[in-house]
Amino acid sequence: MKILMVLTSHDQLGNTGKKTGFWLEEFAEPYYTFKDAGAQVTLASPKGGQPPIDPKSDDPDNQSDATRRFNSDDAAKKALASTLPLAEAVKHQYDAVFYPGGHGPLWDLAEDKDSIRLIERYYAAGKPVGAVCHAPGVLRHVKAPNGELLVKGKSVTGFSNSEEDAAGLTQVVPFLVEDMLKQSGATYSKKADWQSYAITDGNLITGQNPASSAATAKAVLAALRGSEAVD
Repeated sequence: MKILMVLTSHDQLGNTGKKTGFWLEEFAEPYYTFKDAGAQVTLASPKGGQPPIDPKSDDPDNQSDATRRFNSDDAAKKALASTLPLAEAVKHQYDAVFYPGGHGPLWDLAEDKDSIRLIERYYAAGKPVGAVCHAPGVLRHVKAPNGELLVKGKSVTGFSNSEEDAAGLTQVVPFLVEDMLKQSGATYSKKADWQSYAITDGNLITGQNPASSAATAKAVLAALRGSEAVD
């Protein structure tokens, strides 16, 4: 069981002068969920090498058992510091692909041609495609085999407008995930802010927010095993 995790290389939070990147919990929870299930995990990012961690996600208030495990895991840190360039990673075969969120993907992965082609290929092949929090934003330009937007008619979730407003970044991000999904024809749903929520629609699996990271990863594993996922 081989799973490719694709992380952002973007570290600038719009024109705020602040840093962003991927959200640590959204990487660590799925990473260990996959590893503990016996999966071989490969990490990739558009630029390769060390992807930027959103500094806020490393604050004490945002830690979880998985992030604490990562912070004491030298092998995981080494793997993260040496992600494959995405253009190289797409040449290899995996059983599923998973995108952690954080604000970074809205700037780079949402527009990245390698990422778009990767998702289109894996979805068409019936392989699980997972994305959590802001990462459903990477589906913005992805097409289904019929040529329409992939999310059209699909049941999906992702970081909500109210959560973005609570983060104070509604006017900073290049687009709002909830709005984009709705405008693309998806059937968007959510739970209360910051509650765990993951949706499986065929082999497309999406999670709402950081608290949904483990549930989204478990749903990917369930899809790989051919069983129904439960939130």
